[in-house]
Amino acid sequence: MNNYETVFILTPVLSDTQMKEAVEKFKGVLMAENAEIVNEENWGLRKLAYPIQKKSTGFYTLIEFKANPTTIATLETQFRRDERVLRFLTFRQDKNFAEYAAKRRNKTKEIKKEN
Repeated sequence: MNNYETVFILTPVLSDTQMKEAVEKFKGVLMAENAEIVNEENWGLRKLAYPIQKKSTGFYTLIEFKANPTTIATLETQFRRDERVLRFLTFRQDKNFAEYAAKRRNKTKEIKKEN
């Protein structure tokens, strides 16, 4: 199994429940493919660098997971079929980046515990 990270942008016209529902759908696709979800971060509503489909903002979500390479094709097919997704990017983490991501997750957890 390889380490992967995917970031996708959902259309800003969704309500919070619809946005969470869409994220759960994609997590379900990963779970159905026997992927192990390592981390999930909701970055919230952010301004886009350039307009996409006449929209200037979008809901950003990051999911880190471990999966087989065939899982990526299934996940990206679901991204393409869902009209709520404006953009997505999935890439395989190499050994060094996987270590960096683990440190970043631990640092984020420590900050949340302090607050």
